[in-house]
Amino acid sequence: MIFLKLLRESFIFAFHEIIVNKTRTILSLLGITIGIFSIISVFTVFDSMENSIRKSIDSLGDNVLFVQKWPWAMGGDYPWWKYWQRPEPNIKDLNEIQKRSQTSEASAFMIGVTKNVKYENNNIENVNIIAVSQDFNIVMPFDLNEGRYFTQIESVSGRNVAIIGSEIATNIFNNIEPLNKKIKIFGRKLVVIGVMKKEGEDMFGNTSDDQVIIPINFARNVLDVRNIGSTIVVRAKPMVSNEELKDELTGIMRSIHKLKPSAEDDFAINETDIISKGFDDLFGVIAMVGWIIGGFSLLVGGFGIANIMFVSVKERTSQIGIQKSLGAKKYFILLQFLFEAIFLSLFGGIVGLMIIFIIVVLVNSQDFALKLVLTEGNILIGIFVSGFIGLVSGFIPAYSASRLNPVEAMRTTF
Repeated sequence: MIFLKLLRESFIFAFHEIIVNKTRTILSLLGITIGIFSIISVFTVFDSMENSIRKSIDSLGDNVLFVQKWPWAMGGDYPWWKYWQRPEPNIKDLNEIQKRSQTSEASAFMIGVTKNVKYENNNIENVNIIAVSQDFNIVMPFDLNEGRYFTQIESVSGRNVAIIGSEIATNIFNNIEPLNKKIKIFGRKLVVIGVMKKEGEDMFGNTSDDQVIIPINFARNVLDVRNIGSTIVVRAKPMVSNEELKDELTGIMRSIHKLKPSAEDDFAINETDIISKGFDDLFGVIAMVGWIIGGFSLLVGGFGIANIMFVSVKERTSQIGIQKSLGAKKYFILLQFLFEAIFLSLFGGIVGLMIIFIIVVLVNSQDFALKLVLTEGNILIGIFVSGFIGLVSGFIPAYSASRLNPVEAMRTTF
């Protein structure tokens, strides 16, 4: 009961301080507000970015490996001169992987080029054309809004069929039903057999909305696929780790390329974990910068809280003397002023959090690709940090109040 009474009185005194001495208190709490705003706003923006990036990475699949010429890298030295003469993965490599692999569920070959797409008098320039083998929809699943995927016969024989993105369907057909219509790419006509579901852009600016997917064996008739950057995408079987799949693929690729035991790999096996780790390091640095920037404001805010509390102790010196003469213990006086300092600091922190919340709501009401999220974790961090600053900055004034001599304190007038 005493503890609850202390909390209640401390809250009332803190609130009274804000009401009676508005200008002084607001200016003193401004440092806490700015500090919490700086730190939590940085955390909010980059947590939102991190969530969006991880969602984009996860859409590639966490059990998928990419056999390519170039290894992925995030920062640091990149010895490109070692890689540029490597051969591009080809259809023969895919066939051997499909024949030999025991740990993969499915694998597919893909290349990408940009070409114009025409339908009657409508033309869209620089469209992403993705040429794929049959199992592409297994290793890199996507949803169709209407239509169907390629049949085995269409893929093997290289039929002139295509699956288009929602943006392509909207812009080139002008609300006309796109299925079974013929579009022209590479100067050849292709029949539209499917339309992908609209998904929007991810954090990397990638989207299937502006893509056209065609069979790789059709592309081989109109393109020299040997000179185009290619990828073999391999999905692991359930309960098979990426490490197991990677080891098997490494052995298969080295065997296909007839590499000696001492020779370096002339291929790269990439996985999304490389991107995740790179962003982890990046966001770690940014978070530290946020703490440094906000730390200076919090330091100023801490001095402001201490200043308020010293003034409060001075104003209530005679009251402290009366409380002590009536039997109040030192810890009672100490906790009374300590709680008051914490509540004042929390007021400043809550104002900072409210400003962030308003900004988050305003930003999310607009049509931005990045959606901000003020997480419960960041709210708790803001409350904890502001409370801790109040505890630290209020301790010395509270301690000095608890050590006052009751007789001298009652004689003091302010």
